[in-house]
Amino acid sequence: MTGEKRNILLIYTGGTIGMMKDYTSGSLKAFDFSQLLKNIPELNQLDCTISSYSFDQPIDSSNMNPTHWVAISDIIAEKYDEYDGFVVLHGSDTMSYTASALSFLLENLSKPVILTGSQLPIGDLRTDAKENLITAIQIAALEKNGKAIIQEVGLYFEYKLYRGNRTTKINAEHFKAFASLNYPHLIESGVHLSIFNEYLLSQKRNIKLKPHRNMDNNVAILKIFPGINKNIIDAILGAENLKALVLETYGSGNAPMEIWFLERLKSAIKNGIHIINVTQCSGGSVMMGHYETSSKLKKMQVINGKDITTESAITKAMYLLGSDVSHDLFKTVFETSLRGEML
Repeated sequence: MTGEKRNILLIYTGGTIGMMKDYTSGSLKAFDFSQLLKNIPELNQLDCTISSYSFDQPIDSSNMNPTHWVAISDIIAEKYDEYDGFVVLHGSDTMSYTASALSFLLENLSKPVILTGSQLPIGDLRTDAKENLITAIQIAALEKNGKAIIQEVGLYFEYKLYRGNRTTKINAEHFKAFASLNYPHLIESGVHLSIFNEYLLSQKRNIKLKPHRNMDNNVAILKIFPGINKNIIDAILGAENLKALVLETYGSGNAPMEIWFLERLKSAIKNGIHIINVTQCSGGSVMMGHYETSSKLKKMQVINGKDITTESAITKAMYLLGSDVSHDLFKTVFETSLRGEML
């Protein structure tokens, strides 16, 4: 497709970016994306053709769930051969979860899927929505010799493109709402787009996209804190049908060494529950066995989450539980980087 305009599909799921202020009532209302080029004429300067698809009912990102993730993945899979890139507009609160989930659901992805949103509505005077939207589309249209430069799920916000499954929302008020503390950003937007090719994922062979549709949400997250008691642990580990627990530990993977705590984890693993050790620190990695307070977790075969984010860990667990990975192989597969989500 060298020399031809790139075809980009804009998928609006909901979120602040798709809202405009009704200056009569002062309330926010959903933006009509069929009027996109009329309302944002700057998009006409982009060397690509833009189509849009909107969910019938915009979803507040706080209401996002695995069913919606599969729906977004299905749209991309269905339109995959028609478009060169995809931009998903999404509320910022759970954007990192959705970006992580899509990275797992879209196996063999060789085209860009860029998530973006905004802190202020698109019609607001000081909005960050226009820059985020315009640059996300521009990034989705990047190509070299007819091939997409970005061949993974990315998240673009405030002048930087990150690998989606490496991101975490760090601020509810600043325009710089996201960070990727354990992996460098992929593109930086300034006067020019600076592309850091050495950090990009790319398909070595021309492999057909393999979308997945099953995610098992029988999972939980438990953040360890000083003074955590038996009743809390028992309530979570005793939850009906629980299959995997993401355990947010201290520092490099450390946890209390009380006998009762270790015995409960050991019993849960014996009963078939996968325990995944991730650090509750914003950045850094789990290194089980580095300190005595994590060596016993390592001995009982707790899964090493390494430098994975909590958002990526929970969605990866849902994905693996919903796939055909056997119970015995779950630990090995989880500890393996599938989409660049961990070292």
